[in-house]
Amino acid sequence: MDDAVTAELLKIDSNYAAAILLLLLNDNDAAAIMRSFEPGDIHLLGRSMFEAANASETQIEAALEQFIGAAKAMPALAPNAQPHIRTVLTTALGSEKADNILETVKPRSDACSFETLKWMEPKLVGQILEQEHPQVGAVILSALDPQVAAAALEDLSEDLQTDLVLRSARLGSVSSDIAADIEEILVQYRGKTAATPKMALGGKADAARIMNRLKKEDGARILKGVKRRDKAMGQQIEDEMFIFENLMEIDDKSLGIIMRSVDSAALSLALKGASDALADRILGCMSSRAAQTIRDEMEERGMVKRAEVEEAQRAVIAIVRQLADEGTIMLGGAGEDYV
Repeated sequence: MDDAVTAELLKIDSNYAAAILLLLLNDNDAAAIMRSFEPGDIHLLGRSMFEAANASETQIEAALEQFIGAAKAMPALAPNAQPHIRTVLTTALGSEKADNILETVKPRSDACSFETLKWMEPKLVGQILEQEHPQVGAVILSALDPQVAAAALEDLSEDLQTDLVLRSARLGSVSSDIAADIEEILVQYRGKTAATPKMALGGKADAARIMNRLKKEDGARILKGVKRRDKAMGQQIEDEMFIFENLMEIDDKSLGIIMRSVDSAALSLALKGASDALADRILGCMSSRAAQTIRDEMEERGMVKRAEVEEAQRAVIAIVRQLADEGTIMLGGAGEDYV
């Protein structure tokens, strides 16, 4: 790749690159791909496609290079296998016969019973949360995309907001009875019910993701309410609310301490998934030689799997929490100025 393409590649984020690739496809192929995305992803890609409509030739070439690199790192058959199998069977046998066969041979996907929820307007979901038993509401809340869940909470009473977030954080598994109750609620939107065995939903991490997407003042108020009812759980949720991008909010002295405690290989991998602003901030707290070493390691790695980047970021956050627990650094909290 020449220098011009390399420069353009550095400016292309994953959404912009995906938008370019979709615009290069014919309408039917692009639509088939879009159907496999979550609602939030579709909104992001739709916006990016308008931005990418005037992409330069070098940007297009860079997007293709990025796609090829990502494709080489993926298993050959696993991604999107089920939609492909459904398409083949439907084409061969017709919709009704294909559905009957798939019902008996495909692996169970418990999450699909909540597919309707992903496409509901947050206001409508909020009405369901308000009308149903809080334990049922907590299950629904945990099944939602965190952004939708946060929006659905906005118009509810403070007591109900607190109750739902706390119940969601305490969830570990869902009984068939509760899942069946939810199916009955959703039947008017989906037209049918399905058996739903136990599934993993909720927990501290899900509750934290929801809290992170609320308005700051709402999040602080709900977190205080949760702590009043269950101090330990409230603290655990608050701990989970600190994510890798929150390193941007840490003061320079504390950030320097963190960077000296993190292995350079782990840091170079973690920064592959960070924003440019955060990467610059972190590297700016290091010596010129150390920062250049990290940049060289990042460049040498090339394309890496997202799961590996997320694992490295979790390792860095674990060190951050350990330093905070020891009192070596202070973290800005969601509910208070410092914790």
